[in-house]
Amino acid sequence: MAQMNQNPAPAEEMTQQEYSELVAIRRQKLADLQQAGKDPFHITKWPQADFAAEVKENFQDLPEDAAPEDHRQVCMAGRMMSKRVMGKASFADLRDTTGDIQMYVKRDDVGADVYQEFKKFDIGDIVGVRGFVFRTKMGEISVHVTEVVLLSKSLLPLPEKFHGLKDQETRYRQRYVDLIVNPEVRRAFEVRSRFIRYMRRYLDERDYMEVETPVLNTIAGGAAARPFITHHNTLDIDMYMRIATELPLKRLIIGGIDRVYEIGRIFRNEGMDPKHNPEFTTVELYQAYADFHTMMDIAEGILSGAAKEILGTYQVEWQGEQVDLTPGWRRLTMVDAVREYAGVDFAAITDDAEAVAAAKAIGVELADAAEKTWGNALYACFDQKVEEKLVQPAFITMYPVEVSPLTKRSPEDPRLTERFELFICRSELANAYSELNDPIDQRQRFEKQVEQRERGDEETEMMDEDFLTAMEYGMPPTGGMGMGIDRCVMLLTGSSSIRDVILFPTMKPIDKPQPAQKPAAAAAAPAAAVNDAVPAAESGPIDFSKVEIEPLFTEFVDFDTFSKSDFRAVKIKECTAVPKSKKLLKFVLDDGTGTDRVILSGIHDYYEPEELVGKTAIAIVNLPPRKMMGIDSCGMLISAVHQEDGHEGLHLLMVDPHIPAGAKLY
Repeated sequence: MAQMNQNPAPAEEMTQQEYSELVAIRRQKLADLQQAGKDPFHITKWPQADFAAEVKENFQDLPEDAAPEDHRQVCMAGRMMSKRVMGKASFADLRDTTGDIQMYVKRDDVGADVYQEFKKFDIGDIVGVRGFVFRTKMGEISVHVTEVVLLSKSLLPLPEKFHGLKDQETRYRQRYVDLIVNPEVRRAFEVRSRFIRYMRRYLDERDYMEVETPVLNTIAGGAAARPFITHHNTLDIDMYMRIATELPLKRLIIGGIDRVYEIGRIFRNEGMDPKHNPEFTTVELYQAYADFHTMMDIAEGILSGAAKEILGTYQVEWQGEQVDLTPGWRRLTMVDAVREYAGVDFAAITDDAEAVAAAKAIGVELADAAEKTWGNALYACFDQKVEEKLVQPAFITMYPVEVSPLTKRSPEDPRLTERFELFICRSELANAYSELNDPIDQRQRFEKQVEQRERGDEETEMMDEDFLTAMEYGMPPTGGMGMGIDRCVMLLTGSSSIRDVILFPTMKPIDKPQPAQKPAAAAAAPAAAVNDAVPAAESGPIDFSKVEIEPLFTEFVDFDTFSKSDFRAVKIKECTAVPKSKKLLKFVLDDGTGTDRVILSGIHDYYEPEELVGKTAIAIVNLPPRKMMGIDSCGMLISAVHQEDGHEGLHLLMVDPHIPAGAKLY
């Protein structure tokens, strides 16, 4: 009876000892097979010819009492996902790349010795089978097995299922297990593959040439982003992993390849949140003698056409919204969008100071490094007040020149450029220009970007002299576009996180090697583990000799004033990077009231969002709301700050997770 159900209990219901015992049993089974000269890892191939979905589809009409000559012989292979042993016969489920099918294994058909070996097979083992197709009395299309062979031994038990935040993290870290246990996860990646194939076909049919450009560059250009830096040992120079493919592709336009595109991996050394991964995939395409209107037509054609071909409909659901991708998407200028959604008419404003004041009047703050100009004020209003309201597909056009250094100015208004971004469900999916082809104007804009970088903005463009040289040979009027493939797939699959559409997303390591503990520290470890919100300190004394502490206040605060500050323990439910901000993190907190509290904190230089989710922190909860980047911040998280070697150090104050949300500090 012990073999009636060999599915192991979920990992969260298993003690470490029980898990270790299961692993030991599986390893012993492998050792016994090897001792008997039946090592499954010596098998090099299996003639897999039939697949679960095709067999079940083709034999839907097979009667239960079909004659033997009607039984089709099959040869299949896959992973055994369940097994039910019932004396002299057993049922098992085989999963291959197309789905599951039931196997019926009978001792009299496979032989007593083979059947005895089969009974020792474990869930997760990979097997090859031969047999014939039949219908059971319960009406299920199955395979009556006449030969079964163990092709690979699974040495680790599979979890029964994944659920909860902890398991969600495991799914991303161990995608191979996720795909085994949750076959529905595969669909997102099938849609991704089909979307990329559709995009290639769409562009190839329009005479575009697909190319490949360098991943390593001596200059990070083509986008406003912080790059990853690596080192080339032979040349002994630092190099940047590309943040865009734009500038190499434009060089090809100059060289006479009039229609060109690249589908490639991009690397940006920035934060991680549900819409951002440090490495992601884009398509960039450029067409000579076209403009940004041509690019709008292409963006709409690719996305709407892919939805119809892959999903069979223009209607999709994403981020809790019903989205209609039927062609004929809305197109409106940024000035019109700000007038419609924020109530400020920048078309009636000509003065920089007046524009900045108008933005401030509706609670919009300009970035510290941004010049206080009409264009930056317009963009800040759009970014903080309009973008969050764009649900249905909309092309926002005519961007300010300050935020579009590679874009051609509008002939009608030189403050604006012929640029669009495509927004769906508050997310940017594509960015396109009528490309700037004036090398003198381009140099001036690069110089502006360099000045902004010198004011502290690390995400501005670098000066690229070689690109300017290329432009001086003459670049035709050109339309260009970049489209985020990951976000497009999120849209088509209804995924809420970019990690759901990237097979192996970037994750913070959880197994960093720790220094060996001294005996005294090791003995104290169990007690210290009670507060697992705070990382354990390295063994040995901590060197505080270079730390500078701000002098203590000499002015006293009366107790009544102090007691009015409401300090509470809060649980961090969500943490995401604030778009367009290098420093701000947005926290969604449980403060014990039952209503989520949002607090923004400028600590992104010290923490990545994902590492803070689930932690218990301390916040002042009775401060008046303060608008930051257009978001109301309701309170303040408490951090410890010091100076060390001329740099500011910061630690968010995190406490024992046993403290409940809302607990008051005295």
